Amino acid sequence: MHITSQTFLIICPLLFLAGMIDAIGGGGGLISIPAYLIAGLPPHTAIATNKLSSACGTTLATIRFARNGLIHLKLAIPAVIMAMIGSSIGAHLSMRVPEQIMTGLMVAILPISACLVLNKKLFHDQGSDEVILNRRTYLTAAISAFLIGGYDGFYGPGTGTFLIIAFTVFAKMGIKTANAQAKVINLTTNITSLLIFLLNGQVLLPVGLAAAACNMIGGHLGAGLVMKNGARIIKPSILLVLLLLALKVAGPF
Repeated sequence: MHITSQTFLIICPLLFLAGMIDAIGGGGGLISIPAYLIAGLPPHTAIATNKLSSACGTTLATIRFARNGLIHLKLAIPAVIMAMIGSSIGAHLSMRVPEQIMTGLMVAILPISACLVLNKKLFHDQGSDEVILNRRTYLTAAISAFLIGGYDGFYGPGTGTFLIIAFTVFAKMGIKTANAQAKVINLTTNITSLLIFLLNGQVLLPVGLAAAACNMIGGHLGAGLVMKNGARIIKPSILLVLLLLALKVAGPF
């Protein structure tokens, strides 16, 4: 693929925004993947390159959550194992799917994400800030890491949001705590699928590295915002992501 200055002018600002949104409430892929497609990357290359930038941004956000004591290591261990398995399966399946179907998934994910985010009974900040280790919490972490991790390896947009919803609904965590646990899983799925895509030559490295720098800056700022403002920042940010996606899929890529 021929890379031009326009490619970077389209991708870099949007990846900065994607990093910020992803750190705040998840869903940055709903901006970043459309950005790659608008810039002219084929669907599989867009998904693969997005893993490089999102992995870097998620790493920075995860480190910041860890430094603030929001990540529970005992819960993270089984979640990471299941996330690796799920995302590996998803990434291998993704490369077997025709490009037309991968592009069509952008349209399909919009109403699903909208229903989940707009359902106030699913997405709330009334859980505990403490992680209570019991069977329900471990099952929530393991099952969501495997299933949503498989989706992230396969495609990805909305992964962080889906994980947060899983933890707030089934493990009864507060949004801030759920977001921190979700970041560990999301980082694992990003790295695992990135390695698979790299081995198969699907990642456009020059674009991915530039996008990664912008994504990391956005992720750093976003992680700081969520720890100061909590749910007040998360919900509007996710709604903004969905609106931007709707505008992008309505036009030509």
